[in-house]
Amino acid sequence: MDLGNTYFIKVEDVTINNSLIDEYFFCDLEKCKGACCTLENAYGAPLAIEEANTLAKIFDKVINYLPEKKQTALKKYGPFEVHKGNYHTRTIDERECIFVYYENEIAKCSLEKAYSRNEIDFRKPISCHLFPIKRQYFGSDVLRAEFLKICEPAISKGLDSKTTVYEFCKDSLIRLYGKSWFEKLKKVVSEKNSLIQF
Repeated sequence: MDLGNTYFIKVEDVTINNSLIDEYFFCDLEKCKGACCTLENAYGAPLAIEEANTLAKIFDKVINYLPEKKQTALKKYGPFEVHKGNYHTRTIDERECIFVYYENEIAKCSLEKAYSRNEIDFRKPISCHLFPIKRQYFGSDVLRAEFLKICEPAISKGLDSKTTVYEFCKDSLIRLYGKSWFEKLKKVVSEKNSLIQF
C-alpha cells in the first residue's frame, strides 16, 4: 500500500508511524475468516518471555476449547517454542496457531474465549492484540501498521466506517501503554503537533 509521505509522531517515548493515524482498518471476520491466525509460518505469534511463562501456566484452562489434535500437541510439546532466542506461540503443521479453534469456519482464539468468560485474566499475546500494528524496539518502541493481502476486507471496512488503525487498536494500545497515554495520542493526532517530517 502506498502511504504517500511518511512522517512520525511522538507520544512520550513511543514513536508512531503515520500509517496508524492516516490509514483505515476494521477487521471483517466474515470475509477474512480469521486468516491472520492461520498464516503459513513455522513460528507463531511473537511472545515476551513473561507471556510465554503465562501461557505455560494457563493453557490447561483453554485446552477443552480446542480440537483433539491441538490438545495432544499442547500436552506433549507445550504452548510455545523458542527460535534463536525468541519466543513464539506453537503452530500446527507450520500454519495455524495452536490456540485456534473454529466457529462457523472462522478461526478464533481460545485464549480470548476463556478471557471473555472470566476463566483467565490473560486476553492473548500483545502482538496478536495489536494487529495490524507491528511493534519494534530501537531504544524505545516504534509502531507502524503492516498490512497483509488478507487484510483487504478490513481496509475496505475501515474506509467505510472511517475507523483509523489506532482507533481500531484502542484497547490493545491502552493495555500496552495506559489510558492516559492513549488520550495524549488522540490529542497529538487532532492537533497534528510534534510531527517529524521525513
